[in-house]
Amino acid sequence: MRGIRRRKACAIFSFGVVSLMCLFLITSDNLFAQPRADLVIVVKSEFRLYLVKSGKVIKAYPIVLGSHPKGPKRRRGDGKTPEGRYILDYKNAHSKFYKSIHISYPDKKDRQRARRAGVDPGGAIMIHGQKNGLGWLSFISRYFNWTDGCIAVTNEEMDEIWSAVKVCTPIEIRP
Repeated sequence: MRGIRRRKACAIFSFGVVSLMCLFLITSDNLFAQPRADLVIVVKSEFRLYLVKSGKVIKAYPIVLGSHPKGPKRRRGDGKTPEGRYILDYKNAHSKFYKSIHISYPDKKDRQRARRAGVDPGGAIMIHGQKNGLGWLSFISRYFNWTDGCIAVTNEEMDEIWSAVKVCTPIEIRP
């Protein structure tokens, strides 16, 4: 009889320990996870991307831009990154660059401006990591502007941004 009680007590104790461990693992994800950003700000002149939550910067990253970073994007192929307020409208885990988050450029104003100028406004503007297979070159590629107008970071930084940003997060791209 005594052995049965001891086994029951051990089973209850073990169940309690396992339950506490599971509870810790479930809640620890929230305790240690990077907070979700409610706004992304890119300051082109600083070559910085900021993740913002409730008006406070929670993380900043160095970025590289298009080959002609000054001024707003006006047409396809100009090597410029757009300026203005857009939405991060979808994520692509299987792009030709290490993960990408699409920026909703061109918006209605951009298309109207391009139509008046008789040019194609371009598109496919993303925040992304390095070209697939070339992530090891980020120690070099972060020192010159090489994108077609996108915003590039290292693959490790892209993992952090990917986790911190939900689809439909606004992005403000400043000169």
